[in-house]
Amino acid sequence: MNALENELAQLLVDSLNLEIAAGDIDPHAPLYQEGLGLDSIDLLELSVVISRQYGFQIKSDDPDITHLFSSLSALAEGVAARRTV
Repeated sequence: MNALENELAQLLVDSLNLEIAAGDIDPHAPLYQEGLGLDSIDLLELSVVISRQYGFQIKSDDPDITHLFSSLSALAEGVAARRTV
C-alpha cells in the first residue's frame, strides 16, 4: 500500500470502528458488501469523514461514486485527485 492508502485504511478502521488492522485491508478488495463488507451507512459516514479530512464532498449523485468506493485503491486515487487540504 502507498502512503495515502495506508492513511485511508487507518481512517476507515478508526472512523467505522472496524475490527481489522489497517494493514490487513487489501487495497484492491471491494469496500462495499463483499470484501470489506461495508454497507451504505458506513459509506455515508466515510463520506463525511473524508469531507472533513480532505476538504471535498462526495455526494450521492456524484457520477464517480461507484468507482470511488469500489476499493481502497480507487478511493485513494479519488482523494488524491480531489483533495483541497
